[in-house]
Amino acid sequence: MRILVAEDDAKLRSHLVSALQSAGHATDQTGDGEEALWLLGEHDYDAAVLDIMMPGKDGVSVTRAARTRGSRTIILLATARGELRDKISGLDAGADDYLVKPFSTEEMLARLRACERRRRPELGNTLRVADLELDLKARTANRGGLEITLTNREFALLETLAEASLRAVSKTTLIERVWDQYFDSGTNVVNVYVNYLRKKIDTEGLKPLIHTVRGVGFVLKEAAR
Repeated sequence: MRILVAEDDAKLRSHLVSALQSAGHATDQTGDGEEALWLLGEHDYDAAVLDIMMPGKDGVSVTRAARTRGSRTIILLATARGELRDKISGLDAGADDYLVKPFSTEEMLARLRACERRRRPELGNTLRVADLELDLKARTANRGGLEITLTNREFALLETLAEASLRAVSKTTLIERVWDQYFDSGTNVVNVYVNYLRKKIDTEGLKPLIHTVRGVGFVLKEAAR
């Protein structure tokens, strides 16, 4: 997933970003509410973790404005305030869940997974395409029962292709979902990483699953007989 972290405490923000990246997610970050709202409008994030008390615009206002604009991004609101009225205010604004500080990064990751399951119940914790299986919780992959060693970036790329299985995914979408806001879209890195995956997924003797769709991007599917 590509996740926005909006938190004005630089040390905490760095800690959250590090935990998300270690779990294999692409992240963008900001410490300002106005910038958070701008980023939500510029990028198609899977999720956002927003602190309520931020300069520029508070997390509840950012959430309300994002929902008014039609954003379907999963939003977790984080705050040191745990009173019932604050939770109700945030949830009524459109937040999917609530984190009360101090919280563990494990809880944050678990709540993001739970929100993703509720949003897309058909996914569960496992994605399967032919004999390829991805465990979204453990961030592991295997094909034909044999484990495939993937980097976090490779797994994120494969996950994006698997979620859209049978449908081609453009390079632009792959960049949006797998790389952060500082990525240079003019590079050839998407092709490079797809080739990395092919060497690990489509090994000799197995039917190719990763296919190039000329003029569009890539698709993950079992080739027609």
